[in-house]
Amino acid sequence: QLQASGGGLVQTGGSLRLSCATSGISFGFYDMGWYRQAPGKQRELVALITTVTTTKYGASVKGRFSISRDNAKNTVYLQMNSLKAEDTAVYYCNAVWTIRGVKYDYWGQGTLVTVSS
Repeated sequence: QLQASGGGLVQTGGSLRLSCATSGISFGFYDMGWYRQAPGKQRELVALITTVTTTKYGASVKGRFSISRDNAKNTVYLQMNSLKAEDTAVYYCNAVWTIRGVKYDYWGQGTLVTVSS
């Protein structure tokens, strides 16, 4: 299971830290990601962190958001700074592991981030 938390209402320019606690998976084997979906839009990649802590960011959040993981706590984080109204969306965490051609892909339930101007 993936349990996302930390969403809420924040003013433009503010910060939030999302957490995604996992259970029932071998966390250290999984690449972890954050995605978001705004109303009427497709789900998009926000940030990704691999098992060896290589990171990748969506163009719209690069330089403002930071993804990290704590393998001891089986948790991935998304630090969001300098928030903009266009960051408003439901944020989902994702865990992916591909081994011997089999892909294990899990999603959390989402946490709503609302940025007000």
